[in-house]
Amino acid sequence: MMTDAEIDARLAELGLVLPEPAAPVASYVPVVVSGGFAHVSGQLPFVDGELVRGRLGEDVSLEYGIVAAQACGIMILAQLKTALGSLSRIERIVKLGAFVSSAANFTDQPKVANGASELMAAVLGDAGRHARSAVGVPVLPLGAAVEVDAIAAVRAD
Repeated sequence: MMTDAEIDARLAELGLVLPEPAAPVASYVPVVVSGGFAHVSGQLPFVDGELVRGRLGEDVSLEYGIVAAQACGIMILAQLKTALGSLSRIERIVKLGAFVSSAANFTDQPKVANGASELMAAVLGDAGRHARSAVGVPVLPLGAAVEVDAIAAVRAD
């Protein structure tokens, strides 16, 4: 497992700063830790403080969809850090679920999801490699272009 210093160094190398975790937009909690796992509710993409809205294959480019998925991944890490007190408690990102608001003919959901997947590996190394689903949907909360949730195996405090 990586230390906090190693994780902070990787974030710095990538030019990333974890934001304040987003507050829930409905009746749920951002993270539930139970049985050695942290379940992170779906996170929406905020880039430069603005929610990325739209539909891939319609008014959002593949490249910007990848950026949006990365932003979801950054928020997942911010939520985990707040819930766990330290990202060094993450033993492994077990699974990501990526939901991509997609036009009917858009089929590159896996490429969009790579934005979050590659971020996890870049920050956490092998512990960031995970199983994943990438699903196209017609609409997401608040008109978001992408939403990503996560399950992480965590060590006890």
